[in-house]
Amino acid sequence: MLYWGQGSFSLEGTGTVKSSETPESDLRIRAAVVILRAGGVIAFPTDTLYGLGADAFNVEAIERVFTAKGRDREHGLPVLIADATQIRQVAVNVSKAADHLATKFWPGALTLVLKRSPDLPAIVSGGVPTVAVRVPNHPIPVRIIRTLGNPIVGTSANRAGSEDSTTIAEVEERIGPWLDYVFEDDSFEPQGEPSTIVDMTTRRPRVLREGAVTSEEIFQALEELKTEDPRDEPERVR
Repeated sequence: MLYWGQGSFSLEGTGTVKSSETPESDLRIRAAVVILRAGGVIAFPTDTLYGLGADAFNVEAIERVFTAKGRDREHGLPVLIADATQIRQVAVNVSKAADHLATKFWPGALTLVLKRSPDLPAIVSGGVPTVAVRVPNHPIPVRIIRTLGNPIVGTSANRAGSEDSTTIAEVEERIGPWLDYVFEDDSFEPQGEPSTIVDMTTRRPRVLREGAVTSEEIFQALEELKTEDPRDEPERVR
């Protein structure tokens, strides 16, 4: 199912995007990238829920994501990257501890809060100097990001305050009028459990939200660094 604008053009009966790379999925990846480059907003499956995305460097597209969500501009949007090599496109002063956690848990349900690069539009992070970054453990967003060449913002495909969208029907019902493109994936199985969020900008890493990756796993990974730098010693937020 492909949408252009507010449903003014659609393709149906062309099947669904599968996890494996096929000519059909390649075509849809390219179509999604064309739309993103034109400032469009897309919905796509991730390893947790259906996501809502746009080019992270396109301010007008990001504004459209906020509008679709009905979200306050002071609340930033997470950024999705294809792999750890893209981390410095959106963040600066990335610590050894952050690099280690990225290597250990990406792709996967770990979000790292890092110092935002001045190249990344401030609107992405709600104007604050940090940005939340993750590599999703799902081939579709990863392939889209790689083909685009830019990170994308990736937030849940629902209106602010409403329930999460786990099916195409729910995505259409809640934010359909604002979408330019929707991936339909019969193999999609929402995991439900959110990502763990770790702030890497404080003196010591802080677990802001515990999700699929436990605090104990984070602490153990940081201990593997075998460093005397106290900034690599984690702490929990009470």
